[in-house]
Amino acid sequence: MNILFLSVYEIKDSNSGYIYADLISEFAKHDHNIYAVTPTKSSTQFFTDTNGVKIIKIKNGQIQKTGRVKKVINLLTLEKNTVKAIKKFAKNVKFDLVINMSSNLSYSKTMTYFKKRDNAVAYLLLKDIFPQNAVDMKMIKTSGLSGIIYNHFKKKEKKVYKAADYIGCMSKANLNYVSANNPDIDLKKLTIVPNSIIPQDTAIMREERDAMRAKYGLPLDKTIFVYGGNLGKPQGIPFIIECLKSQKDNDDAFFFIVGDGTEYGKLEQFAENVKPANVKIMKRLPREDFDSMLASCDVGMIFLDHRFTVPNYPSRLLSYLQAGLPVFACTDANSDVGKDAVDNGFGWWCASDSVDDFVSVMDKIKESNLGGMSENAKKFLCEKNSAEMGYNEIMAVMQ
Repeated sequence: MNILFLSVYEIKDSNSGYIYADLISEFAKHDHNIYAVTPTKSSTQFFTDTNGVKIIKIKNGQIQKTGRVKKVINLLTLEKNTVKAIKKFAKNVKFDLVINMSSNLSYSKTMTYFKKRDNAVAYLLLKDIFPQNAVDMKMIKTSGLSGIIYNHFKKKEKKVYKAADYIGCMSKANLNYVSANNPDIDLKKLTIVPNSIIPQDTAIMREERDAMRAKYGLPLDKTIFVYGGNLGKPQGIPFIIECLKSQKDNDDAFFFIVGDGTEYGKLEQFAENVKPANVKIMKRLPREDFDSMLASCDVGMIFLDHRFTVPNYPSRLLSYLQAGLPVFACTDANSDVGKDAVDNGFGWWCASDSVDDFVSVMDKIKESNLGGMSENAKKFLCEKNSAEMGYNEIMAVMQ
């Protein structure tokens, strides 16, 4: 089967790890002829990687970790150049399946083109619901001059949903939201395809754990709460700061925050002004150290702004699960990531607008069996979030 993957996030190759590359790698295991389109800041190029996946890299502006306006502009530019690049590097290939691993603004024209030309099945893996998430964060208004922009993006959203034969939502809450807010979408089009990876054993010995903690200045005798990922408006940085303040006298806990984003400066300023003894903030970490660093910690943390009406499901969860970390999710009431953590025995949840609730959960964590919850985390990853399961769910529609 000839399969085309479309991504708005740069993928070096199918061996580079994490949700996009791992899913492509899983498909490659099943002997499909795979092409993957991905943006790059360097020159446009074409090559075949060690898994036999043909990678088409299109020179394009930055999409990750950039402002919302610039991101949208660069998304539009990428769409414009995609079909042209595919025609050049996959000139005589007739595609059976087109998988769009992107936001709901991307690749509607590309999916429609190959549906018409090749009678391909178009499968959208919905990772981002825009513009509503921007409305939730007060970045876009639905009225006035900003309303014109909002309506433009709503039209593009509708086009992407219409172009897709199937829409894979990240969770049950995600699916329910799409259905409730898009009554024109046939329910038969909606499926659940969670974020997924190929599970790896990232466990480390006690000596390596101690060495990794020493390398990054983390105490050996405290419970390390780690947050790794984007630090922007969606994470609700003011709430994170208030939570950290609430724990300044907690001698049993240490908070290690690693990430970058538009709001990083607020955390950095907090650390410089307050100088909390049990908080360490870093902007970057060598990629080769990241898995070992997570495995040397005790609890993974997820933060989502309380104003979200869109039920996000952060992919960072998978890194924590793979490291066997119990998860403390501080989110809005609409996301079901915290519910999954609680219901499956690998974590805790609190609303991300209540510091009192955060403090209460921190007290519960002191009395919890972290070892047992660690095993539950690994089990949940293998049973619910493996790339093999994602492959099977997608391919079910091709039977």
